[in-house]
Amino acid sequence: MRKWLVSVLLLCALPGLSGVCHGAGFKVSEQGAKAMGMGNAFAAQADDASALYFNPAGIAFLPGIQVSLGALGILVPQTDFHGTTPLSGTPPLDTGTAVVTEHSRRDIVIAPTLYASYALENLPLSFGLGVNATYPLSKSWDDSSVFRNQVQIASIKPINFQPTVAYRFDALNLGVAAGIDITYAMVSLQKSLYSPVIDPTAPAPPFGAYEVGSLGLNGTAIDMGYNLGLLWKPRRDLSFGLAYRSKITLDITGDANFLATTPTGMGAIGLSDSALFPYTRAHASSSASTSITLPDTLDLAVAWRPTDRITLEFDATRTGWSSFEKLEFHFDSPQFAAFNNQPDPRKWRDVWSYKFGAQYVVNPRLALRAGYSFDESPVPDQTVDPLLPDADRHSFSVGTGIGTTLGSVDLAYMWVHFVDRAVHNQEMTTLRGSNGVFKSDAYLLAANLNLKF
Repeated sequence: MRKWLVSVLLLCALPGLSGVCHGAGFKVSEQGAKAMGMGNAFAAQADDASALYFNPAGIAFLPGIQVSLGALGILVPQTDFHGTTPLSGTPPLDTGTAVVTEHSRRDIVIAPTLYASYALENLPLSFGLGVNATYPLSKSWDDSSVFRNQVQIASIKPINFQPTVAYRFDALNLGVAAGIDITYAMVSLQKSLYSPVIDPTAPAPPFGAYEVGSLGLNGTAIDMGYNLGLLWKPRRDLSFGLAYRSKITLDITGDANFLATTPTGMGAIGLSDSALFPYTRAHASSSASTSITLPDTLDLAVAWRPTDRITLEFDATRTGWSSFEKLEFHFDSPQFAAFNNQPDPRKWRDVWSYKFGAQYVVNPRLALRAGYSFDESPVPDQTVDPLLPDADRHSFSVGTGIGTTLGSVDLAYMWVHFVDRAVHNQEMTTLRGSNGVFKSDAYLLAANLNLKF
């Protein structure tokens, strides 16, 4: 039973922490304001420095030195839940049947971006560097929430560095590119712990939800992947894009701290409960580690320019979330020995997103944009939880570009509507899951300053 206490409560938490929100799962595809204004349908245009993210082959066609400075602001959705959870009711015995309504805390995540490209004068060779955050996350519920044993505060603060080289075959009007992705991430988690039995060392009735203590976890990871791109312009009015980004395995290491607040909590880490209740307090700590494989992605895109003023694009993106099969922690402290290597299945699936974008150039200094995208959720019904109550989503965006001969400013707004997600995965034996409906919406603002030298 002691294995349950930490393995369940820790392992279920990391999907959101690993980055783990708008390219399925916890991937944030909004990495440039021009692309976001067109529903992120941009891999076949790739005509500013943010091409380094969407299709790095685009920098093969960018002259001189180009720099794009940007920021994405995400108003984290206030998720609403209506239904039951293992803690809804009055713990420890009257739980799991009371219908409640809960609201997650609102938050704002700011994800900056920097893209720069440089084209050689005498060779069709270009170099680029991108700095962005593809997997940022912030999610929190009140300390008194009925989800407090599954998540209270979870965050991921990632940064990705992407050095890239691109070559242009002028005879074919074809650009190719290759680069590496170096991702560094800081992870944090806080939650309450509960046990279904009063004494984890000797499970026996009555079964319910008994307070154990409080858990905090902090960790970091740095790992590497690669990316490839191809951009072909067979005609002046038509272009095709292909981009691939590899998996990245995050080997997360950090510290886990546990504060036992009841005799039940002391028994969970193998200590005597001789202290007088309710004044029992005991602290245990351990180094902790786990590995999570972030998915690979494949983008297929086509752009058509029926007139000099109009550009239309369609992209299809496959995200390989089947790489996220399970979570498994390792603890080094002897007090945590019984918690080691307990797998928690995730069983996510590969999914597609479909993006449509349009741009109308009013005059050389003003462009208007609009876009729509549909993203499938990779999360199966049995593993939907309050940390990432993911669902299929519809995204609608508008944007504008204001330019001069020296550069431009791009602005964009996006509304992301998550389809209501009904779940029925409440488990009283592990105090996980819920039976009810999650509802979410998110709002995004993006701005980029693009300079040409």
